[in-house]
Amino acid sequence: MDRPRRPVARVAAAAAAFALSLLGVTAAAISTAPPAQAASLVEVTNFGANPSGLQMHLFVPDNLPARPGVLVAVHYCTGSGPAFYNGSQFDELATRYGYIVIYPSATRSGNCFDVSSPEALRRDGGSDPVGIRSMLQYVQQRYTTDTSKVFATGVSSGAMMTQVLLANYPDVFAAGSAFAGVPASCFATTNGSGWNSDCSQGRITRTAQEWGALVRNAYPGYTGARPRVQLWHGTNDETLSYVNFGESIKQWTNVLGVSATPASTDTPASGITRTRYGATGDRAPVEANSMQGVSHNLPVDAAAAIHFFGLDTTTPTTAPPTTAPPTTAPPTTAPPTTAPPTPTSTTTGSCTVAYSVNQWNTGFTANVTVKNLTATPLNGWRLTWSFPSGQQVTQAWSSVTTQQGTQVTAANAAWNAAVPAGGSVQFGFNGSHTGVNTAPTAFALNGTACVGG
Repeated sequence: MDRPRRPVARVAAAAAAFALSLLGVTAAAISTAPPAQAASLVEVTNFGANPSGLQMHLFVPDNLPARPGVLVAVHYCTGSGPAFYNGSQFDELATRYGYIVIYPSATRSGNCFDVSSPEALRRDGGSDPVGIRSMLQYVQQRYTTDTSKVFATGVSSGAMMTQVLLANYPDVFAAGSAFAGVPASCFATTNGSGWNSDCSQGRITRTAQEWGALVRNAYPGYTGARPRVQLWHGTNDETLSYVNFGESIKQWTNVLGVSATPASTDTPASGITRTRYGATGDRAPVEANSMQGVSHNLPVDAAAAIHFFGLDTTTPTTAPPTTAPPTTAPPTTAPPTTAPPTPTSTTTGSCTVAYSVNQWNTGFTANVTVKNLTATPLNGWRLTWSFPSGQQVTQAWSSVTTQQGTQVTAANAAWNAAVPAGGSVQFGFNGSHTGVNTAPTAFALNGTACVGG
């Protein structure tokens, strides 16, 4: 399933083992100070009908517009809501643009979402979609949200659930963005298994009308507007065949009643072919992004998803901008696009570093929080460290990160050079590794070792 959103209940042993080993998400941290930010992730209990025992976490920025939008961000197999919060940028962008993020967590074995049972594949039928709908209703009852701005996104198993939610609740969601998923109802099973090998391996192909009927049958009789859909898939996806990308395009163009012939085709970034259906603009009914040579572990371009939703048009009164991660890995030694200010000097014990990792078998996402312990504000910062296990940075955000051998340097972006005394700055990156992904244990800020680093 999505990333390792593979087996949803107990699958065949081989399928489950493969799914879980492919993307085992763990958290390793070295920290002498927790991430410093005002708004934080909060667990919510007793949020309403929850037939499958999901957990709910909520991120609400400190500054919101009068009627904010709401995003449901759904994790991959073996993941969790907090892991997806830490490993993606949707919360950073929420702080910048002013929307609320709901992070559901699956609690069954394998932590995959149910996208296969008959209950899950019909409106209000039960299982995970009902619990997620309750989470959304909980938020809408407690905040004055814009009910026309409700969106879903997810990776792997979460991408599958995204498409299921759009099918079950077309009157609730305005759009969805699915990273490495399958068409709605493709994973359907009748034997109690959560894993559908025929779907995952691309052996299920249907006509556009047949795929569309599966969506329409999720909410029989519904004749209202349908949500827009953004799709992302790597051509070398070894877990959920690339065939599913084409089948999803067939499904959603049929559901939305637009031509399956692209209205436009372009290349927004190296290796990405973007086709739009039904319109040529940024809010096309269907947008499909094919990522050449990319595996199931595809980069998640949160900023592109937020732009597709239109959530990047409202800015709260405060909130620093954040740099979106590139959709393809930049050269590891790329020079900064803008020259950062000359770092100010610091003294011994200049900082603490919180370094947390979400990882799978060959890659990882790292989130770093650096706290300035000095009495002097920083006007420009540069954090350096050495990777102990041959890790390689492949892309970074909220920093200009370069690597030479095992030595890594992360410098401020153009907008986050200033760090007040006692204040913190956060950035993140994706990386690859082989073998054990050992965390670095020594950091230096502007040339001076950090406490505990």
